[in-house]
Amino acid sequence: MDLSAIRELIADDLRATNLLILDRLHSDVVLINQIGHYIVNSGGKRLRPMIVLLAARALGYQDEQHVALAAIIEFIHTATLLHDDVVDGSEMRRNNETANAVWGNAASVLVGDFLYSRSFEMMVEIGEMRVMEILSHATNRIAEGEVLQLLNCNDPDTDEARYREVILRKTATLFEAGARLAGVISKARECDEQALADYGLHLGLAFQMIDDALDYGASNSDIGKNLGDDLAEGKPTLPLIRAMEVGTAGQRQLLRQAIEEGGTEHLEKVMQAIESTDAIAYTARLAREEADLAIKALDPLPASSFKSALAALADFAVDRPV
Repeated sequence: MDLSAIRELIADDLRATNLLILDRLHSDVVLINQIGHYIVNSGGKRLRPMIVLLAARALGYQDEQHVALAAIIEFIHTATLLHDDVVDGSEMRRNNETANAVWGNAASVLVGDFLYSRSFEMMVEIGEMRVMEILSHATNRIAEGEVLQLLNCNDPDTDEARYREVILRKTATLFEAGARLAGVISKARECDEQALADYGLHLGLAFQMIDDALDYGASNSDIGKNLGDDLAEGKPTLPLIRAMEVGTAGQRQLLRQAIEEGGTEHLEKVMQAIESTDAIAYTARLAREEADLAIKALDPLPASSFKSALAALADFAVDRPV
């Protein structure tokens, strides 16, 4: 089952989610409408909302709250993108100029704040305290992850454990929350709710690992941003960490310098070091392990096309060519 087949399976739910997103983006402040529509309609895969919709349907859910939750998850994700691009000084995302490159940092941060607050308005409307609890905890964890990543920037002593803690918080947490929420609104058994949460967590880890590998192993058109952006920002992601761990003394010195200084002056030599140490293959292998754990976590759920689609999403996350 490829991505288009998965989308077709929940086509009505996705349409309803997109309509709700557009409706709840509306503000009488014109700039909010402009920036909100620009980033929401800029080519994202809607992977996180898809997880919510598929997980709810896999549990036999027949009401409409899963659509609202999918929109909320997308708003939170979009808010983090707006803020991240300002923090990172990014100029390109999804093959488009970033909002901060077009409208400036201040407007991007403030519209990100609007999306966060709008998402919390929508949570209140659902009227379920556990929804508020899960999503408020998730947004806190995401913020902590971003701060941890900031602390790791330009620090060549960042190890794999510190890297994993960052991606667990800043990426996997929202995947986990979205999948768990499907269990909450479905009044699922505790074991099924936990199974979905575990699925989301491992899928999020796998997805971020492959994203980090793509920063060194893909073309600009494949990743929708500039190759080597992570290096330019001094981010010690898993490919760099692995290359430093198993590389030669000379390679370690080069990589340490590249992380400490940031920029892309040493990009070609860094790419050579990553290639010679098989660091991309190592990263992809760990991502595959996480995806397999995500698929295994689905075992307690009853067989259905929706469960199969969740497993296929995990495969999609790691089968992107690196």
